[in-house]
Amino acid sequence: MARDTVLTPKTVTRPKVEKPRLYKVILHNDDYTPRDFVTIVLKVVFRMSEDAGHRVMMTAHKFGSAVVVVCTREIAETKVTEAMDLAKEAAMPLLFTAEPEE
Repeated sequence: MARDTVLTPKTVTRPKVEKPRLYKVILHNDDYTPRDFVTIVLKVVFRMSEDAGHRVMMTAHKFGSAVVVVCTREIAETKVTEAMDLAKEAAMPLLFTAEPEE
């Protein structure tokens, strides 16, 4: 007597890997920090070209703030710290913050 064997495929469960939440690094305008200094910080910390740094600085100047970069939380926090440390060394009130992207 032949037995019918039913083979069912194994269910392969793959863990769902979520992309890390991204954070925006924001440059806030102030009326004290010289524009050239802001551009230098953007070039040094965020590796921007002179032209890109100037555009971001002018955007913050005109609108009150500008998004500098969007990256993972750890990188965003590190960049904010580096930029703020440079500002403190130069006794400038320059302000960068990091916040979650919507």
